[in-house]
Amino acid sequence: MTLQELTAQRDALLAARFRGLRTVEIDGRRVTYAADTEMAAAITDLERRIAAAEEGGRKRRILTSASKGL
Repeated sequence: MTLQELTAQRDALLAARFRGLRTVEIDGRRVTYAADTEMAAAITDLERRIAAAEEGGRKRRILTSASKGL
């Protein structure tokens, strides 16, 4: 998915959530969420994917450790 598609899906989910709706139609597909927590999880996942797409890939983490050599 492109960044624009992910952003459009997130915006549609947020708009539906703020209106109190549980059914969202995106690109001809209709999705009904059983609870607000499911919709919140979908929004969180989309935001994570958007952040990853904007950063251009994986985050790198470097761990260091030290000892006194005893």
